[in-house]
Amino acid sequence: MKPLRILYIDNHLLVVAKPACLPIVPDESQDVSLLDQAKSWLKQEYNKPGEVFLGVVHRLDRPVSGVVVFARTSKAAKRLHASWQKQDAVHKWYLARSDASWPVTLEESGTWRQWLWKDRQRNRVIVSRQDGAREAVTNYQRVPTTSAGSGLCLEAVTGRSHQLRVACAQAGMPLLGDLKYGAREPLQDKSIGLHAWRLELPHPTREEVMQFCAEPPTWASSMSSLPDR
Repeated sequence: MKPLRILYIDNHLLVVAKPACLPIVPDESQDVSLLDQAKSWLKQEYNKPGEVFLGVVHRLDRPVSGVVVFARTSKAAKRLHASWQKQDAVHKWYLARSDASWPVTLEESGTWRQWLWKDRQRNRVIVSRQDGAREAVTNYQRVPTTSAGSGLCLEAVTGRSHQLRVACAQAGMPLLGDLKYGAREPLQDKSIGLHAWRLELPHPTREEVMQFCAEPPTWASSMSSLPDR
């Protein structure tokens, strides 16, 4: 397992870069989770006795890499959860890559609005207005690439399950390796072409807006002129 990569830490926050294919919380696979790894690091780093508190504020799908924030105190957890409920308080930008060409009818930037319904038994999301569907809003911008395929910068305005994966697939650009939503072949490490690149949020105890960035994975190396966020 890769060592925990710390992006920021203070008395209330722990921000880390999640590797692809690592679950954020324990699941049926029984693999060590990012939460387990972070708790172990804090316990060792600060010589803490007993159980270490660490609040899960948000999640990324297992095959997705990028910025993840944990709360180190219950006060921080409560305030961060409140921030996540406000659509204009937290800003989340992702890099995405598809081996499909950019659709000729699609503008180079814009907003996708979709109603998504989750089939929990299959862990799959579809575009549908049936009962239980929720609206998903995604801002997108084309990113130039030095090889075939398409690059995108995505801002998840809402935080629906599989929102960005479905949005790209519906636009005709299924993400690299994302077999669930139309990719032709898997990536070698079973990741997908989606990376939580930048995250901006209000600090839970200070009047300060924080921004964190996780270095893009190797599949993003062909994406040039990344947006200045």
